[in-house]
Amino acid sequence: MGTLEDRLAVLDAELSAVPGVLVAFSGGVDSGVVLAAAVRALGPDRVVAATAVSPSLPAAERAAAHDVAVSLRVRHEQPRTFELSRAGYVANAGDRCAFCKAELVDVLMPLAARLGIADVVTGTNADDLRAGFRPGIRAAAERGAWAPLARAGMTKDDVRAAARRWDLPLADKPAAACLASRIAYGVPVSAERLARVERAEAALRGALAGAGIPVRDLRVRDLGDDVARVEVDVARVPEIAARPELLAAVAGFDRVELDPRGFRSGAMNELLPDPVRYR
Repeated sequence: MGTLEDRLAVLDAELSAVPGVLVAFSGGVDSGVVLAAAVRALGPDRVVAATAVSPSLPAAERAAAHDVAVSLRVRHEQPRTFELSRAGYVANAGDRCAFCKAELVDVLMPLAARLGIADVVTGTNADDLRAGFRPGIRAAAERGAWAPLARAGMTKDDVRAAARRWDLPLADKPAAACLASRIAYGVPVSAERLARVERAEAALRGALAGAGIPVRDLRVRDLGDDVARVEVDVARVPEIAARPELLAAVAGFDRVELDPRGFRSGAMNELLPDPVRYR
């Protein structure tokens, strides 16, 4: 496997081999490291960051992404995407992410072409390729986007180590999957549901901070039938369970549950049948 230095050298070589790149930049640490690595390899004038304007991305995430792009001195495009116009995305079956990534890359490829850039790259890392059911990765690759981190064999730990080495503000940023990942499979995705989850998470995080209970990871999952399930850092579950009034911050649902197992990335995938989850 080599050292982190070896993998960073491969990453640099992969990016240096192309004239320029458009980075699909969500504002997270993975795509942030790709963006920073591209700037190091090519210079800021040959790199463009693109962050989708979509109901599935919280406005706060988009604003933070812009700040990072500005700090790296790269052009920041914010094209609108229309996932909600895709029936497969709205239907929210187990392959929802494929429709989301298809929409994203179908918007970014023409944008890159207009800017004279041939290569669109994503923040998929080597761990993502081993994570089981990830239909979005395949959809992006089928449309010509490629993943420098994965090519270099960089894991999530490598990515965070690189971010710290380069003093990126994203180094310790928690995972922030799109808002649609909070909606249970089979429950149709809508702009209203996405906005409700975004408001609920922001309100609950604020209420917990006000109560002196800081949390790193927090999700409000929409289970359908106006039922919400809250996931937070497992170490914080007993404190919050002892103060059920805090869950009142999660507005717009008839019932709000606290998951005793705590936050788990990709928890909604646990509800998929095995043949779908691992195909």
